[in-house]
Amino acid sequence: MSLKLAVWDLDGTIVDSREIIQGAMVSAFTKWGIKAPDYDQTRQIVGLTLATAIENLVPDAEPALIANLTEDYKKSFIALRQAPDYKEPLYDGSIQLLNDMVADGWLMGVATGKSRQGLSHILDMHDLEKFFDTHWCADDGPGKPHPHMVQKNMDQLGCFAEQTVMIGDAIFDMQMARAANVHALGVSWGFGKADELAAAGAHAVVHDYNELRQSLFEFGAKVTS
Repeated sequence: MSLKLAVWDLDGTIVDSREIIQGAMVSAFTKWGIKAPDYDQTRQIVGLTLATAIENLVPDAEPALIANLTEDYKKSFIALRQAPDYKEPLYDGSIQLLNDMVADGWLMGVATGKSRQGLSHILDMHDLEKFFDTHWCADDGPGKPHPHMVQKNMDQLGCFAEQTVMIGDAIFDMQMARAANVHALGVSWGFGKADELAAAGAHAVVHDYNELRQSLFEFGAKVTS
């Protein structure tokens, strides 16, 4: 039986982290007296490793300031998670689809720009660990859009590029998928807009979890036929 592997992004794909990411970014920039990025600016750097993302937001900043903003973003993120009104929910339909894919024999991996600590928090908070056979993050090597994380997922699980689909909401996910020569499947409900995902190389862009289910199972049927 042929293998089929789905490699998932987390932020903006499975988990709705838009509010907390923007809040942490505003808090960090405000502390250092710098005009905070608006949401449209923030959403376009999500998926990159954190220091690289902040460098993109303030390209003329000195390395020391980048380091300070990076550290204070992390602190702000943790503080927001401890707030009484903290929200970082799963998207509707995500758990059902993950369950159904595991039952259908998919191998499942993660490629995320989160740190290992952030990844572990999300997996624990939403009881997601059970769905995934392996996961790779920003602490494990080159970040998106480098193909490293997708390749490590494939190597770990013994899959080839033609058996693998990368699901993500950011242009860097699509660029990473293309660099790894796997199927690039964009979702439009997170940080990236549909036209941006298409321009970044998405083979297809879906707009809700029902469309995502259909696209994934069509891919799986083709791979295993």
